[in-house]
Amino acid sequence: MSKAPAPSYETQELREFGEVLQGRRTINLYLQTRVPKTLVRDAIEAATWAPNHHVTEPWHFYLLGKDSIAACVELCRDIVTAKKNDPKAGDFKAQQWAEKPGWLVVTCRTSTDELLQREDYAACSAAVQNFMLYLWKAGVGSKWTSGDITRDPRLFDIVGIDPAREFVVGLIWFGYPKLTPTQQRAGVDTVLTELP
Repeated sequence: MSKAPAPSYETQELREFGEVLQGRRTINLYLQTRVPKTLVRDAIEAATWAPNHHVTEPWHFYLLGKDSIAACVELCRDIVTAKKNDPKAGDFKAQQWAEKPGWLVVTCRTSTDELLQREDYAACSAAVQNFMLYLWKAGVGSKWTSGDITRDPRLFDIVGIDPAREFVVGLIWFGYPKLTPTQQRAGVDTVLTELP
């Protein structure tokens, strides 16, 4: 009896998938073209297929609309003005944020079990990556921010987050890229240790 040949991992589909993974970039500048809501919903569904220990599905997604985005832009202005003690700095940052076309807040369910909390946060991070990669494959860029606004109780009020039940993993901006930066990464030999 002859053995079946080993499957080849060098396929066009696999190379294309690798290109999506390696090609994704953090996008700071966006065109003002709206991303179709159906595409965003599909990306969120893809996000929910991230690995999560014991299938806890600890994530929640808040897709912001015009009014909640405007409130977040004003909150940004307040935070930056207070932090830098400079209204011009707050105005400048608010203007930058007002140009972000799509906004998604991702939260993680809180737990008093420290190990479960770490595992759930890791699952939510994987979900964010799924979301971003799905959009990238569709030509939509994104940026994951975890700055001061994501810990500000005023954001919780704007979005309707109960801090006793969940915390913010990140604010994700998304839209069609105006500019895609280039980047290099360290080779695999610098980050891999192979053991006997």
